[in-house]
Amino acid sequence: MAYMSQENKKVKAIELRKVFKKYNVKASVAVRHHSTLVVNVKSSAIDFIADFEATAKPSYLREYIDVNPYHYEKDHSGQALAFITDVLDIMNQDNFNKSDIQSDYHHVGWYTDINIGSFGKPYTVSA
Repeated sequence: MAYMSQENKKVKAIELRKVFKKYNVKASVAVRHHSTLVVNVKSSAIDFIADFEATAKPSYLREYIDVNPYHYEKDHSGQALAFITDVLDIMNQDNFNKSDIQSDYHHVGWYTDINIGSFGKPYTVSA
């Protein structure tokens, strides 16, 4: 069963804050439902949304993005991709995935989510 403790989050948050500072990103780290480690990006100089629209070619404009942790390389490029890669590397340290799709067995250490903005609070590009 997936489980993310507050203690594990605190350890990962220290390393994640170094990445946030490196890329000059304003973000927070949280745990959702004791199973998911979440990074909420609020603002930065990186235009994640324009990069996503140019790379993934969605059919409508967005104010926020839920990053797909399994296919993010296809949806992002440049500094946006570098930031997301660095964040996911830290989020998945010591994580495991022992799932078996053939036997319908799902077993992971914890889930990861990266949100660029949110429905109520759109992402902003700062100068």
